[in-house]
Order: sequence, then C-alpha cells, then structure tokens
Amino acid sequence: MKLFASRKKMIFSLKKIIRSFQHAFRGLKYTFKKEQTFRIQIIIALIVITLMFYFNITPLEKIILLIMVFSVLSLELVNTTAENILNVVEPNFRPRVQIIKDTMAAAVLVAAFGSLIIGLIIFLPYLFK
Repeated sequence: MKLFASRKKMIFSLKKIIRSFQHAFRGLKYTFKKEQTFRIQIIIALIVITLMFYFNITPLEKIILLIMVFSVLSLELVNTTAENILNVVEPNFRPRVQIIKDTMAAAVLVAAFGSLIIGLIIFLPYLFK
C-alpha cells in the first residue's frame, strides 16, 4: 500500500516502513541477547518507569526521566554498533581500536552516571516525604 501517491514518485511505502521496523526490532533483539549491559539498562529503565507512576511525579519530571532513559539506551545501541563495526574492520587487537571502543563505553558511562544523578535529584524528595 502506497500513501500519498503521485505519478512520478511515492512519498511513503507501507512495505518499506514495515521492513524498516522489522530491521530495527531485529537490532534490538540482537543487542538484548548479546549485550549484558543493555539488559541491565532495560531492567533499570523498567524500574525507573515503575517508580515514575508509583510516586506520581510531575509531567516535567517524567519527561526528563524518559529522555535520560532513552538517551542511555540509544547510546548503548550506538556503542554496540561501533564495536561491531570495529570488530569487522579490525578483527585483531589494536591499541587504536581499543581506545575507540573504550571511549564509546565511556560515553555510555557518562550518560548513565548523569541519569543516575538526575534520577536521584527527582526521586529523593519523594522518598523522604
């Protein structure tokens, strides 16, 4: 099914959109199966989302927490992608490649640490009410 069809070019193809989602979900499934840190981050995300509703926090606080959660998860996906690309490009150990991998992991760590701080700032007042 094609949406917004014109004679010259189709703007949207439902088949292509569905195929894109299938690829994306396959990538999520792969990362979930292969990356322990991603599984841990998913568990933490579920805990944060549960606490959001338990404490009935403000809409702005919910938005901030969701941005942080999805930023960490997205960055972990980028990290996994970079590692896989580097493993294909340079399968043997090279210090230069290790620096790239370590730096990508550090980016995830910084985002996770920032998310932790923001989570504490938001949740601590609710814990001590």
